[in-house]
This record gives sequence, C-alpha cells and structure tokens, in this order.
Amino acid sequence: MAWFKRKTDGSEGKASRVHIAEGLWIKCDSCKEIIYRAEVERAGRVCPKCNYPFRISARERITLLADPGSYEERDTTLETTDPLAFKDTKKYRDRVRAAMQKTRADEAVVCGLARIGGLPAVLCVFEFGFLGGSMGSVVGEKLTRAIELAIDKHVPVVIVSASGGARMQEGILSLMQMAKTSAALQRLGERRLPYVSVLTDPTTGGVTASFAMLGDVIMAEPRALIGFAGPRVIAETIRQPLPEGFQRSEFLLEHGQLDLIVDRRDLKETLRRILAFFADQPSQPG
Repeated sequence: MAWFKRKTDGSEGKASRVHIAEGLWIKCDSCKEIIYRAEVERAGRVCPKCNYPFRISARERITLLADPGSYEERDTTLETTDPLAFKDTKKYRDRVRAAMQKTRADEAVVCGLARIGGLPAVLCVFEFGFLGGSMGSVVGEKLTRAIELAIDKHVPVVIVSASGGARMQEGILSLMQMAKTSAALQRLGERRLPYVSVLTDPTTGGVTASFAMLGDVIMAEPRALIGFAGPRVIAETIRQPLPEGFQRSEFLLEHGQLDLIVDRRDLKETLRRILAFFADQPSQPG
C-alpha cells in the first residue's frame, strides 16, 4: 500500500517560482561580512569574501546545473498523506501545507530528466526549505521512480542532497524509504549505470545513512555539514572528545568518505566531465 496519493489539480509539471528576499545587502553566515547582494547572486550564491556557499532552493540549484530549457520534471502528482494522524504542536497536515506555501514546492525533492553540459541524466534536487528536506514516503517514492526512470532511459542519476534526515511524522514509513531507495540504486548498479551523489549543507540523518553515501562518485560543496547524528548525541554515546570539524566535508574528504569537494561555480562543469567519462564506458553487464 502506498502512503501517498495523486493530486488532481492539474499541477503536473508546473515550476515553482523562486522568491529572492528584497534588499541590497546580505550578511554572510560564515565570515559575517556585509556583502552587496548582486555580487553574491553573480557568484552563484557564494560569498565573494570567504567562498562560503549560501543555501539555495531546489529550483535555483536546477537552474545552475541543468542546461537551459532541458529540465523535465516528473511525478509532481504525488501528494503526502498523514498515515499516523500525527500531531505535536501542530497537525502534520498543517505543517505540510505550510511548507508548500513557503517553498512553492510540492515536496522536499524535485526529480526529472535534464541535460548537464549536453549530456542526459536524471537530476533530483532536495528542497531544504520543505520541512528540512526530510525524507518521507513521497520523497522516497519520487527518488525510486526517478532511479527507475534512469534505468528505463538508460541514463545516469545525479542526486543533490540537502536534508535533515527521515521525517519523524511518518515514523517507520519514513525509515522504510532508506531501504527502498538503496534497493533501487542496487538495480541501477546492476545495469552499470552511474550514480553521482552531491552533498550540500546539510546532509544528515537517514539520507546520509542510505542513498547519499552510495554514489559511484560522491562529491560535496565546501564546508557542508555531513553526518548521521548530531555531535552532542555522538559525544554522549561514545563518551569521547570529537575532532574539530569532524562532520564537515573537508574532514570527510581527508578521511576517505568523499571523492572530491567542488566549488559551486565549478559544479556543473565537474558533473559534465564525470558524466562524459561514464558515457565512454561499457554500460551493459558483462
């Protein structure tokens, strides 16, 4: 049984608008410098003073990575339900509705076909503004369908993660998506189709513990927070001091958990080169 339903409001394929906050100046979250907003925008939402990558929406990310006019969004008719009738300070349904209004997105991930530097791929991008980019039943279903689409079209998969992990309001149904997406990637691998995982700030929880760390190539943006549990939980569990910056992408690269760290402004070209490399390799099981 699927814990989601199809929408019937005719919104299939509609793109969400990206709203940029008004004001000429912006404060960097890292170096705390006050910077001219237009300068930050020209740099792909990267601080020109310290190269800190600001968090960006899924739509902005797609604009940066996909060739103009090439993105074809899929599975926008899946709608989150409330299988546990969950309520804390607010009803889960109300939280989902508020997230949709805030982000102009249907769910916490956007999936579709794209061209990156002229090369075809299935591109999935997380929207952190939608309930912290958490993975519920619809997110897991959209990712699984996207991977199956890649198998059908015989193209690579690129997933850009930005997530707080599993969605607690769906309980075990959310945790099931970890196994579901991992199994889909197993089938992708059996077809010898490449999967490139891009980790951005933050990538945590069940997303890190499943598909995000299963890429044939795993790359990250600079200074991205990447991990499973928070540092306080880890410290209280192991009762040992933790290395400084141990959950940042630079530490993970140094300790063999990542393949490379890529500046946002170089990300599209890096993906193009990786996809071009795999395109020259045999893609059928031997």
